[in-house]
Amino acid sequence: MAKISKQEALDYHSSGRPGKIEVIPTKPNSTQYDLSLAYTPGVAQPCLEIKNNLDDVYKYTSKGNLVAVVTNGTAVLGLGDIGPEAGKPVMEGKGLLFKTFADIDVFDIEVNEKDPKKLIEVVKAISPTFGGINLEDIKAPECFKIEDQLKKELNIPVFHDDQHGTAIISGAALINALLLVGKRIDDIRVVVSGAGAAAVSCIKLYFTLGVKPANVVMADSKGVLNRSRTDLNPIKQRFVTDRNLNTLAEAMVDADVFLGLSAANIVTPEMVLTMAPNPIVMAMANPDPEIPYDVAMATRPDIIMATGRSDLPNQVNNVLGFPYIFRGALDVRASSINEDMKIAAVNALAQLARENVPDFVCQAYNLQNLSFGRDYLIPKPLDPRLITTVAPAVARAAMETGVARQPIADWNEYVRSLEKRLGLDNKLMLLIRSKAQQNPKRVVFAEANNFKVLKAVEAVIRERIAFPVLIGDKKLINGIIRENQLNIPDPEIIDIFEPAMASKREHFARILYEKRQRKGMTMEDAQDCMLNRDYFGSMMVETGEADALISGFSRKYPDTIKPALHVIGVKEQFNQIAGMYLMITKKGPLFLADTTVNILPSAQTLVEITLLTAAEVRRFNIEPVIAFVSFSNFGSYRGAGDHRKITEAVALLHRDYPDLIVDGAMQANYIFDPELRMKKFPFTRLHDNVVNTIIFPDLNSGNVLYKSLHGLGAADAIGPILLGMKKPVHILQMESAVRDIVSMTTIAVVNAQDAGEK
Repeated sequence: MAKISKQEALDYHSSGRPGKIEVIPTKPNSTQYDLSLAYTPGVAQPCLEIKNNLDDVYKYTSKGNLVAVVTNGTAVLGLGDIGPEAGKPVMEGKGLLFKTFADIDVFDIEVNEKDPKKLIEVVKAISPTFGGINLEDIKAPECFKIEDQLKKELNIPVFHDDQHGTAIISGAALINALLLVGKRIDDIRVVVSGAGAAAVSCIKLYFTLGVKPANVVMADSKGVLNRSRTDLNPIKQRFVTDRNLNTLAEAMVDADVFLGLSAANIVTPEMVLTMAPNPIVMAMANPDPEIPYDVAMATRPDIIMATGRSDLPNQVNNVLGFPYIFRGALDVRASSINEDMKIAAVNALAQLARENVPDFVCQAYNLQNLSFGRDYLIPKPLDPRLITTVAPAVARAAMETGVARQPIADWNEYVRSLEKRLGLDNKLMLLIRSKAQQNPKRVVFAEANNFKVLKAVEAVIRERIAFPVLIGDKKLINGIIRENQLNIPDPEIIDIFEPAMASKREHFARILYEKRQRKGMTMEDAQDCMLNRDYFGSMMVETGEADALISGFSRKYPDTIKPALHVIGVKEQFNQIAGMYLMITKKGPLFLADTTVNILPSAQTLVEITLLTAAEVRRFNIEPVIAFVSFSNFGSYRGAGDHRKITEAVALLHRDYPDLIVDGAMQANYIFDPELRMKKFPFTRLHDNVVNTIIFPDLNSGNVLYKSLHGLGAADAIGPILLGMKKPVHILQMESAVRDIVSMTTIAVVNAQDAGEK
């Protein structure tokens, strides 16, 4: 996994608005009338309704989608008892995951109280605010008592993820691993290294799944929990073995399963060799497992292994569970999360891993194919099917066990609501980045003399997105790296002015001259061009010495495109290139084109822009629904304007590409409101689909919209994505932010991967 420096972590949490989460109003609040409705006197009406019927709190407030993430800071990650304030960044992070993966709102609650009884009273006192309670990072054995008591006294879900999350995910892995090796769960011998909250909860859940208590041996840092131990607390005493075992090595002999929730490198190859045939090793100490993955795999060819690491197969990651478990529980207004609901989550995860994996999930991890087997026991964390698989299973189990107070009547509609709530859209950049990381490519940075570009290169290396090639002054680049302590080890730098590059420049110049000699370029012109880093970088991509080019940070957009067009050129089937922005909005991705290249496109150019954009949108695994925007609807105003060329372009697209969902011209309010559109223009080929792609009749309107959305904070802008080039070239906006450069590099790598596959 990528190493993160101390300063990078501190900068991430402190830059801009400190912290990671905020509260955003969900109702209009721009007028005095709005404020009167939101507060006094209007707020009195829902207050009285709730007073008369407490269940109406779910109707008139956010309670039904609000979870408290509660800690006292006594067992924060691997840091131990660091206190509630120091634990707050972790709780905010948990809130971010809840929102990202399941659209659940969170208040993080850090309580300065170690006494279990008093902490229970605090949580009980604040519980009317929330639809659920997620206990987090509370040390054992107190955490068991706190959760058990709160579950008894509250009528909302209470869930200690440190205990149950790992148990549920590893339980799914265990079920599938046993299925692969043909072993019965009631026959297996299990050895557990670790006796904390997660280990205890795992074994308790495994008992429910069918593991026999007599077949389990648990060890802590002092050895096996056996009858001779006098130092065991009541929780550990439940798991003592009657067998004459004292060490972990002794316990491992003939074991079918090893479950590690302890410390790195405490299991040796010799210990693994003593296990039963087809051993299952779940070594989940973080960041390094109890035995290194490569060592374990080399020791036993018949081993099945899972870890907690994202860079290895079978990652046991709690994010596969808790967001969707709470989603299902909240959606049926469950009074608790019971054992049946947890088992439902286990079985849903196990079943999902056995189903055919969609191409877009494979593409996210840059795999040709992904299918159930020793290296794929549980779903991948970025699989968008998780929310529509786990949440309904949990909700159904809540209904079947009588804890659901708002049963679901239409399951198809519920699944559709989950897809609309989150689905693939909000994870788009996560999926793209994951795909890039699976097969990094050589990317040329033509303007590496700049600190921001080098800062982005540092991030690209850290996240293993690409292998950067830096064009610029070698002395200057190394100086910037040293001065700013950038972690760019052994950078590959090409100084095109060095005498040693003369032969390379001459070689590239000759290729360029052959391409351009009948367009007025002389050999001397071509030689001069090779002293331009954009020409040189483009030629590296053209000749296969690199896979993609990133440039444009410090120069005008047209000046940077020209070398790429001369060297690489436009795809054979097109006469145009175009620029597209991907806007990440709260309602999903929105693709805008042309925003950077064609100033006043003709009808035929609009057709090509549309086709280029549609192809690119599909590369994001999204089916394009395209609208042409205008100041009038379908040419209703016949004066000066763009309606004629849009009408002609749409007619050509309808004739030649009947399967493409495209129409226009339309005003923006009709584009974004399907109900209004169907009411006024029921004939449109867009029908009631949600538009995700907009084509502009001129560069001015496209440029204004994307910059306005981005500038107002209404959307994150990723781009410009250059469409129509034969090979991946992307031209940055001048003075792009580091994050934008990294995003464009990620897209360039994915483009290069796709080009290589073709």
